Amino acid sequence: MSTVERSTPRPGPSPRPVDETHFVPDHLVEAFAVTDPDEVRRLKADREATGLDRRDEMWEGMYVMSPSPNFEHQTISDQLWLVFWSVLGLAGGGVVIHDFNVSDRIEAWTENYRIPHIAVYLSTNSSINRGTHMVGGPDLAVEILSEGDLARKKLDFYARIGTRELLLLDRHPWALELYRLADGRLDLVGVSTPDGPEFLTSTVLPLTLGLLAGEGRPTIELSRTDGEQSWRI
Repeated sequence: MSTVERSTPRPGPSPRPVDETHFVPDHLVEAFAVTDPDEVRRLKADREATGLDRRDEMWEGMYVMSPSPNFEHQTISDQLWLVFWSVLGLAGGGVVIHDFNVSDRIEAWTENYRIPHIAVYLSTNSSINRGTHMVGGPDLAVEILSEGDLARKKLDFYARIGTRELLLLDRHPWALELYRLADGRLDLVGVSTPDGPEFLTSTVLPLTLGLLAGEGRPTIELSRTDGEQSWRI
């Protein structure tokens, strides 16, 4: 072999596009377990350095990396938050908080916590505010699903800590689901879709909510139960 042949780089295999997998299709993968300690540390360090860990959670020691909210997600969350604040006084007051840690324990809480997109704690709620997290369930929690989101697997946790209602907004396909605590479980009490715009009534806030067909994406309609005001998101 000549010197030229030895020093000329040989072409390697062409890299696959980042969204292409060879053996297991992406839609079959619900979760990815990484057990290599070095890789775990690297992933966590990368997410902390970029701020992507803001909504990551711990599920009894399992680190769950949540999808980053896109513009649509954040817009819906912000507007729901404003509507909830506007009617909070009619429910007796309290707080409405964004993306805050909720746990079932005072000490070692970082081993087990979830982060609802919105949490409503009425003034009558007996949960404990530890500054870093709330110990105990909100009166109303909101989860807005992104693609690959595991929020449906949080229902048992939310029920166990006494969350009275859970509003789940699925965008793949669009559906608004209301769950209510009964006998230690969060049971589904109603579903609103653009094709079946049933209106759901909260027992925590004086609101009815439903999805209406719209251009681009469905519209979320909220109304005070006394009929005095309504909003479209």
